[in-house]
Amino acid sequence: MSAELDLSPPEVPEPTFLESLLRYGLFLGAIFQLLCILAVIFPTPKSHEQEETESTDGKATEQMKKPKGLAPQIRQKPKKESKKKR
Repeated sequence: MSAELDLSPPEVPEPTFLESLLRYGLFLGAIFQLLCILAVIFPTPKSHEQEETESTDGKATEQMKKPKGLAPQIRQKPKKESKKKR
C-alpha cells in the first residue's frame, strides 16, 4: 500500500496575466484605502491662506442661502377646503 501513495506536491498552474493583474490591482486598492483612512484619522493642518479663502466662501454661501429660503413659501399650493363627493 505504501508504494501506491503519491506524496509529491500537487501541480499548480502558472497564474495567467489576468490573474496577476487582478492580484496587483487588489493590492493597490487596499493601499489606497489605507491611505484614505489615515488621511481621515490624521488630517493635515490648514495653512493661513486656505483659512482666509474659506471664510470668504462661507460668507458667499450664507448670502446664497437667504434667497432660497423664500422660494418654498412661494411654491406652496393653497389647501383645498372642501372634499370631493363620490
